[in-house]
Amino acid sequence: MPTEPSLAEPRRKLNFGELTALLSYIRPWRGRFALAITALTVSMSFGLLFPLLVGRMIDSAMPTPAASEASRWQPGVNTAAALLAGTLAIQSVLTFFYSYTFNSVGENAVVRLRQRLYGTLLSLPMKFFGEHRVGELTSRLSSDLTLLTDTLAGTVPQTLRQIMMLLGGVIAIVAISPRLSLVMVSTFPVLMLVAVFLGRKVRRVSREAQDRLAESATIVEETLQGIANVKAFANEAYEVRRYGAGLNAYLDATLRGVRRRAGLVAFIILGIFGSITFVMWYGATLMQAGRLSHGQLTTFTLYTLFVGGAVSSFAEVFSQLQRTLGAQERVQELLRETGELGEEAIIHDPSPTPSIARYRGDVEFAGVSFSFPSRPDLPVLRDLTLSARAGEKIALVGPSGAGKSTIVSLLLRFYEPDAGRILIDGAEANTLALGAVRGNMAIVPQEVLLFGGSIRDNIAYGRPGATEEEILEASRRAHCHEFVTRFPEGYGTLVGERGVKLSGGQRQRIAIARALLKDPAILILDEATSSLDSESEALIQEALAELLIGRTSFIIAHRLSTVRRCDRICVIEQGTLTESGTHAELMEHPDGTYRRLAERQFAAAP
Repeated sequence: MPTEPSLAEPRRKLNFGELTALLSYIRPWRGRFALAITALTVSMSFGLLFPLLVGRMIDSAMPTPAASEASRWQPGVNTAAALLAGTLAIQSVLTFFYSYTFNSVGENAVVRLRQRLYGTLLSLPMKFFGEHRVGELTSRLSSDLTLLTDTLAGTVPQTLRQIMMLLGGVIAIVAISPRLSLVMVSTFPVLMLVAVFLGRKVRRVSREAQDRLAESATIVEETLQGIANVKAFANEAYEVRRYGAGLNAYLDATLRGVRRRAGLVAFIILGIFGSITFVMWYGATLMQAGRLSHGQLTTFTLYTLFVGGAVSSFAEVFSQLQRTLGAQERVQELLRETGELGEEAIIHDPSPTPSIARYRGDVEFAGVSFSFPSRPDLPVLRDLTLSARAGEKIALVGPSGAGKSTIVSLLLRFYEPDAGRILIDGAEANTLALGAVRGNMAIVPQEVLLFGGSIRDNIAYGRPGATEEEILEASRRAHCHEFVTRFPEGYGTLVGERGVKLSGGQRQRIAIARALLKDPAILILDEATSSLDSESEALIQEALAELLIGRTSFIIAHRLSTVRRCDRICVIEQGTLTESGTHAELMEHPDGTYRRLAERQFAAAP
C-alpha cells in the first residue's frame, strides 16, 4: 500500500538564512521591535557596569597599589553603592519595556501568521486534503506556531542579551588582564564547535519528536470523531494500544533528544566551570604577586561568570532555534502550497457575502474521464457524457462505487477531469471564477456536518449575513421550525461538536434549510432524505418540490421512490452513462438496470 505523504518529510537542507525569514514576520512592527532592541542594548550596557562598580567599591574599601595603578577613578564606597542602585533601577525599567514589547510583537506576528496559514489551508484543493491527515495539519497550526511565538517573544531577545553579555564580558576581561583573559578565551572555540556539532543532532531528533507527536494527535482526533464506531465495536482497548504505540514512538524520539541535549549542556558546564576554576587559581597567583587588586579579581570573576553564563545558555538557545527552524520549515511548506482560490482573497475579502452573478444552470459533461490523484491506475469515470438544461431535475442512480458522487465533486470543481470538458451555461467550468461556480451551487450531503455553534449559525452558514427573517423562512420551508421551537433555547440551541446533540433527521433538515437560504442556481442532493423517517421524508419531499422549481438539480439516490418524478433519470455504471430517460421510459426496458433495481426495491417495500 502506498504510504501517505507527510508534511514532515524535509524538502531541502535548512540553514540559518531561515532565521531571517522567521524575523520577517515582525516586519509590520519593526519600529517597536527596533525600540525593544535599543532598550535591551541600553539595559545590558548598564548590566555590564555592575561588575565594574562592584570592583571599584571593593578597591575603595581595600585600597592597594595595584588598584591605584589600574584606575585613577576611585569613588567612595557610598558613591559606588549609589551608582549600583541607580543602574539597577534603570535596568529594571528598561527590562520591563523590552520584555513587554518583544512579547507583544511576537504574539501579534504569530496571530497574523496563524490567520494566514489558516487561510492557506482553506484555499488548498481537495487533492491536498486527500494526501494529508487532519491531525497533522492541526498540529502545524497549533504546536508549530506556538513554538514560533515562544521564539520571537523569548528566544530572540535572550539570544541578543547573551551575545551582548559574551562580547561585553570578553572585552572587559581583556581590558582588566590580557594574560588572565587568554586562559578563559582559549576554551571558547572548543566549546562552540561541540555546541554546533551536538546541536545539529538535537535538531534532527527534535524534528522527529514533533512529527511523532503530530501522528499521535491524529490518532486522538480520528478516535474521538468516530467515538460511536469505537464503542459500537468495543474497540476502546485497541485504540488505547494504538495511541500508546504512537506515544511510545514520540517518547523514544524525545528521550533521544533529551539525552543529546543533556550531553550538550553537561559538556558545556564541565568546560566552563573547569575553566573558571583554572582562571580563579591563576588570578589568585597574580593577586598574590601584586599584579591584580582585590577589586580587579572580583570584577574579572563576575565578568567571567557573565561570559560563562552566556556560553552555557547558548546550548539551550541553539537547541530552541533548531526546533523553531524545523517548525518554520513546516509552516513555510504549507504556505508554499498552491491554493485554488488564493489565501489573500480569503483573508482580506471585506464582504462576507460577495455579489455573484446568477447562472442559468445549464450543465454538460462532455466525454469526461477521471481518476483520483491517489489512485491514477483506477478510473472512476470513463468518457462520461450527460447534460442538464436549466431548471431540469436529473437523478443519478446506480450501484455503489459507480461514480455518482464523483460527478458531483467534479461539478463543484473539487477536482479537475483528466479528459473531457465540463460546461456551465456553455462556458468551460475551469475558465469561470471558482468562487462564482460554487457560489451558484448548494449541496445537501448524505453525511451532514454541522459546526459546533447554534442552530441559527448553522442555517446562516448557507448565506452569512442573512437576516433573522430569512433564516426563519428557510427553516420553515425545510420543516425545521417545528422541532427547533421545542428546544428551550430555540434557534440559539448549541448543536454540539459535529451536531451530535441532534438526530440524523434533524441534522438533514438543517442542511436543507441551509441550502434553501443560499438559493442556488444548481442544487445537489446526495441521498438528502436517507436519514429521515417516513413522516419526515414526506415533509422534506414537499419542501424539496418547492425548492427544485426553476433550479437545475442533481439528485443522487439509492431509494428510487425519491426520484420517480425527476425529469430524467441517468443510470451510472462503472463510471459511464448506460441508461437515460424518465421513470416510465426506463421501466419499459425489460433487461435494463434501472428496471431491475426498481422492481427489487418496490417488491421489497411493505
